[in-house]
Amino acid sequence: MKTVIAATILSLALCSCATITRGTTQALTITSDPTGVDVRLSTRLSCQTPCALEVKRRPGFVVTAEKEGYRTVTTSVVSSISGGGGTAMAGNVLLGGIIGAGVDASNGSMNELAPNPLHIVLEPERSASILNSAR
Repeated sequence: MKTVIAATILSLALCSCATITRGTTQALTITSDPTGVDVRLSTRLSCQTPCALEVKRRPGFVVTAEKEGYRTVTTSVVSSISGGGGTAMAGNVLLGGIIGAGVDASNGSMNELAPNPLHIVLEPERSASILNSAR
């Protein structure tokens, strides 16, 4: 009986391994060439490069980068299951933490954002018009 109680307590303590060890957010580092680019995420966060933002691991989002005199760049940051998140999920399943596995799967704690760091290269507006006039 003591063994059953101990096993139950242990499995409950290990529920949501990825949520506990990794959390539901991660730091996203954004750099650019040139620096000083205004960056907006579809999640409504913003910063000026170089910068780092604490963002949810799931879902992914769109990043828009703008600077006067340069063409606007839009790119996607995707969310997918990471090696560390998959390992935590396996730990949940093996140790009886089915509830924890569900929590980790639903809140994105087993996911990773990519690319991270994100490096954005902006093209000057004048070079785009020169290329078009040469055609």
